[in-house]
Amino acid sequence: MGLAIHLLGAPRVERDGRAVPAPRGLKVWALLAYLLRSDTRATRQHLAELLFEDAEDPLAALRWNLSELRRLLGDPGLRGNVPTLSPDPERYVDVEALTQGDSAQALAVPGLGRELLEGMGFASSPSFEVWLATERRHLQATAEAVLREAALTRLANGAAGEAADLAARLVRRNPLDENFQALLVRSLAAAGDGVGAARQAAACRELFRRELGIEPGATLEAAARTVTALPTARPATGRVAALAQLEAGEAAIGAGALDAGLQCLRRAIVEADHTGDPVLRTRARLALGGALVHAARGHDEEGATALHEALAVGQDASPPLAAAACRELGYVEFLRGRYERAQVWLARARPLAGDDRAEQGRIAIVHGATLSDTAHYPEAIAMLFDAVAFSNGIGEPRQLAYALSMSGRALMLHGELDAAAEALDRSIAMAQSRWTAFLPWPESLRAEIDLQRGDVAAASDRFEHAFALGCQLGDPCWEGIAGRGLGCVAIARGETARAVETLTDAIARCMRLPDAYLWGKCHALDALCGLAARQSLPQAGAWIDEMLQLAARSGMRDFTVRAHLHRAALGDGASAAAARLLACDIDSPALCEALNPAGRPSRPPPYRAPPAAA
Repeated sequence: MGLAIHLLGAPRVERDGRAVPAPRGLKVWALLAYLLRSDTRATRQHLAELLFEDAEDPLAALRWNLSELRRLLGDPGLRGNVPTLSPDPERYVDVEALTQGDSAQALAVPGLGRELLEGMGFASSPSFEVWLATERRHLQATAEAVLREAALTRLANGAAGEAADLAARLVRRNPLDENFQALLVRSLAAAGDGVGAARQAAACRELFRRELGIEPGATLEAAARTVTALPTARPATGRVAALAQLEAGEAAIGAGALDAGLQCLRRAIVEADHTGDPVLRTRARLALGGALVHAARGHDEEGATALHEALAVGQDASPPLAAAACRELGYVEFLRGRYERAQVWLARARPLAGDDRAEQGRIAIVHGATLSDTAHYPEAIAMLFDAVAFSNGIGEPRQLAYALSMSGRALMLHGELDAAAEALDRSIAMAQSRWTAFLPWPESLRAEIDLQRGDVAAASDRFEHAFALGCQLGDPCWEGIAGRGLGCVAIARGETARAVETLTDAIARCMRLPDAYLWGKCHALDALCGLAARQSLPQAGAWIDEMLQLAARSGMRDFTVRAHLHRAALGDGASAAAARLLACDIDSPALCEALNPAGRPSRPPPYRAPPAAA
């Protein structure tokens, strides 16, 4: 009861369960949607230019629409130079429930899966049309993320039939997503419908061959093996056996013996379940889920299932383990560009972690990385400095190397090259001595700084080394980020054909598994689209459309702006205006220079890296 704002589907406002009379004019709804979803507090001048540029007196038109909005909401606010909705903790807003609520709250949104301001168009306000199209893509992707999250939760709690129903909805929405297909197959098999699972897998293979010309990957094949642990013999020795299998599995995975390690961890779950100890059962599932997410490439969805099981078993028995499970689930969402859902998991993890500095540091790393990917750069830098501070002195050099690399990346993307280089050099030094398998990531980022400084030879050497090591490790992310850099080196040397070949190869490499890091793909697409637009290549339009679709759906705001800039370079004036509009929400000197390369925007004082541990 109270005020409820529904913007998904046909918009409406209800008070105490009864519909409030609709406002006069569609732009009242447009104004409400923008005020609720924009990251910045917009001035009257900005709102007038955005929505009423066709009016004889835009500011007068805005005043009238604000008065209509006050009547609709019963809100006495919305006054002054920066109109703002009055805070109301009891107010229900469906888009906020979708993006910020837990999976149960989001799944209950009446308009789940429907468009923002469905059926409405605003041709007289082209810049707002671009903003609305971007929001629609993003909220559609969020609806898919919510359905997937709810299906995994049902699967972990033993309601496999309900999970299958939700997964089927996902497949109907996006049948070419292999993860959605695999989730449906896994849910059907877990529900005891082996025939249905086999039929769905066969239908998926046929669809992928017909529509994409490829075979589904190992994710689909693994989905039929739905049980997290398959016992090969009766559990006999209980807790001691469970701990032995758990420790052996973790040691094997740490040594690189993945298959043997996973077999031990699955066996540990069987033994732990036999003891009935919820803490041990949670720990075993957390270990398997973490291994599948971080070590077994292409198995993030299976890992997420194990992590949901860990949370279902241990959320009351062991808050620290529950925090780790939430953080790992947030990490999976981060990789796939479902950033708002990632932040929901991280917000849940933080209080559970309590005063555990190591876990708080891990949470801060993932949170800072999500903020960086979505172009909230000052907030990302502050969060990642916290992560470095948490990670200093806890005896986990790998965690510190990771925190430093993400801090360096955020600084680089913001344009603070000196501080970025300092953080990345520290990360590289730690990886060289403690974590060779991680080295290609900070090394590629450091090479990007060389390239931005004009040292093409140094950048080429670093990228070549990172690429060779990434290929030796067989890591799609490392191959993609380093391959993208080699393409940029070719651009700097004027080798257009080689650059196109290298960049398209990098994109294919980083996306060869269904659980790839989507930011990496968009990063490579950005370089490819910039080159294609400058050279007027025939594929430019298609590549830019792909980049815009990916960036808008995931909420990668910087890349969304840059995609519009690439379109503008092809002569699209509306895209240039859209880029300026969308960039208003982003604090980034580097992006300002991209928007106005001839200008010299003032920079804030450079960020200083946190001190090294004593």
